[in-house]
Amino acid sequence: MGGLSIWHLLLVAVVVLVLFGGKGKLSDIMGDFAKGIKSFKKGLSEEDEAKAKAAQQVETKDPSSH
Repeated sequence: MGGLSIWHLLLVAVVVLVLFGGKGKLSDIMGDFAKGIKSFKKGLSEEDEAKAKAAQQVETKDPSSH
């Protein structure tokens, strides 16, 4: 428990790679991550809007069911 295991060294290597490696800047990496999240949320909202439109069209086409 007192020594460094392979998992500790691997974790340190990943942190160093994220901070100093990769694209060169942490802000670029985080910016790309934020763009991905925004794109994902936009896709979800578009899907919800499409479902709402489809449900509304079904309701307006079949008013005799009430």
